[in-house]
Amino acid sequence: MRPKKTEYLKQLIGTENEQLNKLHAIVSQAVKEEQLITNKLSDDQNEKISFKEKLADKVASFGGSWTFIIAFFILFFTWIAINSIQFMAQPFDPYPFILMNLVLSLIAALQAPIIMMSQNRQEQKDRKRSENDYIINLKAEIEIRNLHQKIDLLMADQFKSLIEIQKVQITMMEEMNTKLNVHLNKTK
Repeated sequence: MRPKKTEYLKQLIGTENEQLNKLHAIVSQAVKEEQLITNKLSDDQNEKISFKEKLADKVASFGGSWTFIIAFFILFFTWIAINSIQFMAQPFDPYPFILMNLVLSLIAALQAPIIMMSQNRQEQKDRKRSENDYIINLKAEIEIRNLHQKIDLLMADQFKSLIEIQKVQITMMEEMNTKLNVHLNKTK
């Protein structure tokens, strides 16, 4: 009777190994077949941008840089210096620099809507990125729930197997104890 129980224990352990191999195969297959959302995200970044949108982005990035500010100060200090010099008989924009004020107003009037266009495009990008983040988080939550269910099932199966193994071990120990008692009674 003892070889049958040993074989049964080996069979239970083999079954456990088979279950683990099946789970490993399922996980490997899921990883291979899974269409990752990051592929979609990289496709979104490669979308076509019109010339107007590119121009608006470049103007906005230059208009908000230190290079623009420094160049502006140099240009207008030069403007004021040239038109303020006493030896110039006919300055092209005499004090109070009305032409300079007109140019400044024109630049501000053009730059503000261009910057707003660029900000609107950036807001659309941010909204899309937020939606993608939400989808990724939702998918992660679903995967975590699936993993919890798989782990719960695995633990239940392993618990059943352990109980069966313990029953067999107890039976084997009882048989060994009985044989030992019989052997001790014979030797007395």
